[in-house]
Amino acid sequence: MRENKLLKAELHAALDGPELQATLCRLYGADAVDAQLERYRNAVNKFEELLGKDAEGANGTGSAQLVGARLFRAPGRIEIGGNHTDHQHGQVLAAAIDLDAIGVAAASGDDWIRIYSEGFGWIEVDLSGVGAKDAAGSATFAPGTPEALVFGVAAELQKYGYESGGFRAYVTSNVPEGAGLSSSAAFEILVGVILSGIYNDGTVSREELAQIAQTAENRYYGKPCGLMDQMAIAMGGICHINFKDPASPDVQKLDVDFPEMGYSICITDTHGSHADHTDDYAAVQTDLQKAASVFGKQVLEDVSRAEVIECSAQIREVGGDRAFLRAMHVAAENERVRREAAALKRKDMQAFLFLVRRSGDSSYKLLQNVYTDRTPEKQELAVALAVSEAVLINNHTTGGVLDAAASSACRVHGGGFAGTIEAFVPEEEADDYKAAMDDAFGEGSCFVVRICPEGGMEV
Repeated sequence: MRENKLLKAELHAALDGPELQATLCRLYGADAVDAQLERYRNAVNKFEELLGKDAEGANGTGSAQLVGARLFRAPGRIEIGGNHTDHQHGQVLAAAIDLDAIGVAAASGDDWIRIYSEGFGWIEVDLSGVGAKDAAGSATFAPGTPEALVFGVAAELQKYGYESGGFRAYVTSNVPEGAGLSSSAAFEILVGVILSGIYNDGTVSREELAQIAQTAENRYYGKPCGLMDQMAIAMGGICHINFKDPASPDVQKLDVDFPEMGYSICITDTHGSHADHTDDYAAVQTDLQKAASVFGKQVLEDVSRAEVIECSAQIREVGGDRAFLRAMHVAAENERVRREAAALKRKDMQAFLFLVRRSGDSSYKLLQNVYTDRTPEKQELAVALAVSEAVLINNHTTGGVLDAAASSACRVHGGGFAGTIEAFVPEEEADDYKAAMDDAFGEGSCFVVRICPEGGMEV
């Protein structure tokens, strides 16, 4: 463990320094620096209030000698293209955003991680003998708990040959919980970045952080997920990711500025719960596995749309009609991601928007993750898409329907079945669009996000 560079007094001084202000300007935009400075200052004050003296915790951790305090952050993410392709070793477009989890953390010199998470309370994990406990399965925490995530990140970090140990942290996040912006993955990456910074000189690579966090969510937290969320959050910016080799994904960062091209990215939270849809998410993967088995594979990988059509009878026999339709979506979606990335590289927004609309149409009709037939009375995403398209069509209409030349697009965002939709809207129309979506789902349901150029990091 290296000595922390910042003592508390120096950390307070840094909050008023030009270096931090320049960093915040790069992360959040010039117009947000003052608000973010206040947010970080409040976090430092809360850390000192709750953890500065490290009062004895609920599990009797006792006092520890805190070395100092440092600032860390991890952003939320949006999916731009590639709906349910990551777990099929396919391709995605994803981006880190300006909503994030921030943490003030200090090494403690003991085996306890104690985190006070604003809105959730205390998280306490004993790491003594973490390797042996993990192997025996005697110290794993109940699935679905933040303790399971923290333990999982620390345990996996050691398996990668890195150090882990105790720290104290205050964490606060403005990534909406359950809104499909990957608040859990942001928390995982934040814990990983803290451990990397405090115990490993910040040497854990971004790719490793993503893989460690995904395993923590899969194995310890008990949620099946691909690698897209963690990779986008770890890398930052807009990334075109090819998961053909999931152990070493091919990640290419794109230089894209949507506001520069005159567009706002609008996310609408429909306030549906993801908790009710674990079986629906699992069924997507099960259907795709059945389809892949026809080709002698575990996942669809590079299976083309032509190959899926050629084997339609076999797929339907093995997995049913839905498995065939979902396989059609994945095969076409991988190709769309490649075309979306190419369109963005050449700054061709009309081609990009056309592909986004095709992606949304495919998710709705083929992937079928806009709503579940188990609860037909709950179709929040379908309602949001209907309202969104009506608003956008009113602004750009050709014979009453959006066509290839239309100047906006909307689609289901993320895993689906509940959560959010995404829209790319001309900046001059963003306020009207937001107002219409807020009318439908409540004030503050629709918000504009910016792409953040950095992923999980020490600030």
